Amino acid sequence: MEDYTKFRLKHEDELLNLIENKDKLYIVACNKCFKEFTLEEEQEGYDMIKLALAQGKTIEGFELVNFLCNKPLTAKILESLAQTNAENVIVISCGLGIQTVADIVDKPTYAASDSISYEGRHGMALTKRLCEACGQCYLNLTGGICPIVDCAKSLVNGQCGGAKNGKCEVDNTKDCAWERIHDRLSAQNRLSVLTSQPVQLRDYSKVSFKFVNDYVKTLRKSRYEGFYGGIHPAERKELSEHIALTPFPAPATVVIPLSQHTGAPAEALVQAGDLVKRGQKIGDSAGYISSTIHSSVSGKVLAVEPRRHPTTGNDVMSVVIESDGKDELHESVVPWENYESRTAEEIADYVREKGIVGMGGAGFPTSVKLQPNKPIDTVLLNGSECEPLLTADHRVMLEFADDIIFGLQVLLKSVGAERGVIVIEDNKQDAIALFQDKTANIANIDIVVAKAQYPQGAEKMLIKRTLDRWVPSGGLPLDVGAIVSNVSTAKAISDAIQKGMPLIDRVVTVTGEKIKNPGNYIVKVGTSVNDLINHCGGFIDDDVEVKLGGPMMGVSIANYEVPIIKATNGVIAVEPIVSEADPCIRCGRCVDVCPMELLPLYYPLLAGEQKWEEMRDRAVRDCMECRCCDYICSSKIPIVEAIRFGKRSITEMERSQ
Repeated sequence: MEDYTKFRLKHEDELLNLIENKDKLYIVACNKCFKEFTLEEEQEGYDMIKLALAQGKTIEGFELVNFLCNKPLTAKILESLAQTNAENVIVISCGLGIQTVADIVDKPTYAASDSISYEGRHGMALTKRLCEACGQCYLNLTGGICPIVDCAKSLVNGQCGGAKNGKCEVDNTKDCAWERIHDRLSAQNRLSVLTSQPVQLRDYSKVSFKFVNDYVKTLRKSRYEGFYGGIHPAERKELSEHIALTPFPAPATVVIPLSQHTGAPAEALVQAGDLVKRGQKIGDSAGYISSTIHSSVSGKVLAVEPRRHPTTGNDVMSVVIESDGKDELHESVVPWENYESRTAEEIADYVREKGIVGMGGAGFPTSVKLQPNKPIDTVLLNGSECEPLLTADHRVMLEFADDIIFGLQVLLKSVGAERGVIVIEDNKQDAIALFQDKTANIANIDIVVAKAQYPQGAEKMLIKRTLDRWVPSGGLPLDVGAIVSNVSTAKAISDAIQKGMPLIDRVVTVTGEKIKNPGNYIVKVGTSVNDLINHCGGFIDDDVEVKLGGPMMGVSIANYEVPIIKATNGVIAVEPIVSEADPCIRCGRCVDVCPMELLPLYYPLLAGEQKWEEMRDRAVRDCMECRCCDYICSSKIPIVEAIRFGKRSITEMERSQ
């Protein structure tokens, strides 16, 4: 593999001259990028420490940082520097990292390395600062501000005198770099360095600055809006977003798994031969984190037996019901009168009894969220639907807006929150306008328009984007005074209270470039996926991959004779992606897009070496498996597959200890 390493440690005599009159050093080194990735650490930082100690210098701290030019993450790592007695910061990195550190810290910053000049991948990091790979770094003379790329004229011998009001006469959108250099050196009492050492001009072949600048600007567009990380995949929602909801034809037989939710499977209340009605409870929750299960049709129970679960692929106990075609309602399906006078505990119990779970994909029992052990001030409704292709929630918002608002008001009452917020991405302008009109006179409900970005709808991202609160590692939304629910879940709560209807139907988008006739359907839980595919005309050709859910977090299935469950929001038929993984080159893109601020590139290597404790220490459990890293990886490494394997192995390791 070609090595595109971007910097090297300066020669020893240069380093000795650099630290000659300096002490109390804090050394920051970058783990190199664009080279084959191994778990071995780069040694330049340790070599610098050894050299400094040999000269009697005091080392106040050392950080070896992955992707030093990633300013948001580096700033967090270097927070500890302020607690030391450091007087000088020595940086070993390319110019990108050096400038980043100089911007973050308020102490004199020096380059202990030189950038390597070549026609390669230099300066591609997602950062405002650039590096033109001069082969000679001026940053020690200029306070960490680069005169090559920050000065519109690339002047290296001082300012030209043409600045007006601090702006360059060539490009009035740019601050005068040399005025900034002067101000920074003055603040650090280092103005003398500008005259103490002549600058020798060197003629090196460099990467085109314009190419780098345009490339980085493209990548940085809307980079840190709302929350760190994320991606902007092609949405392809135009295939179905305009198609109104249609009741799906009642199936002859439904297969209803007793496990459609996070937590313990429900316990069967019926047996073969029993007659059931639509809305009748056929499975009782088996624990605090569990959910009840109800029949979506009226008819006869044919069997209670293991059947294939649509997402896990395992056989789980299921109730098989032959429909009588009457859809006769059970006597329990009646409106819940005077809910306003009910206690929070009564509301939670009722929601539990009606089998309501999160409908955005995870299936977490909603009743558990309604019993927080901490104060809640805000309830967020997720109307982002940030996954490409899916339009189920969009159609629910357009056609059941009043029900969603009613459900939100129930949630607010149940948890005692003062404020409700409905978050809708800006690619759903019709839904935004509708909800702004519907809530104009409701004082405690706000509509927040969020710029479309994946994975906007994840709980932690939604809270960060909307409330500017960060849920801590291992924490829950209630730890920051919030709960998050899906708009379809709010609609289900409305159905339960106003109609007495348990969660037995849900909206499913059937779409993808491989499906003949996309659509949005109201589907009875237990309906076969194969029935939906056939109803939509089947596939355009045989080269197809079917997923339940969206293309990012959806689960691929090979057997279509599996049922729709409460958390199934989409059946998509897409072009299969087949590729072989190449070695990781430490490009850093997975780090740039990880919304949980993790270092995903480590997980495949750690999993391969079965280093489960280190995976755990690197917070692998904070990963929500959004697949941003898989999507962006230029080497096509199945990172999330390694993460899932690691999580399972960590659990097994802990159980055996």
